[in-house]
Amino acid sequence: MIHNHHRMISAKEIPLEFGISYQTLNSYTDVGLLDVIGKKNRIRFYNYTEVKKRLTKIMRLVNEGYTLRLICRMLKGGNH
Repeated sequence: MIHNHHRMISAKEIPLEFGISYQTLNSYTDVGLLDVIGKKNRIRFYNYTEVKKRLTKIMRLVNEGYTLRLICRMLKGGNH
């Protein structure tokens, strides 16, 4: 049997897990690179698998010299 559960990760855990600053997380959320999937007691939650995949792509593109605005356009347009 396949268990298709979506592990959630809080906004406080992401910087610890992935080595980005809380400010960077907020920037990525604000420009639409990371999607909040729920809130509880003012704590934002994200899908762990999606965050991991997205951050991997974002870091690669940042290292290649792309701006956040362009990365956002690329990821939303599916050109990755």
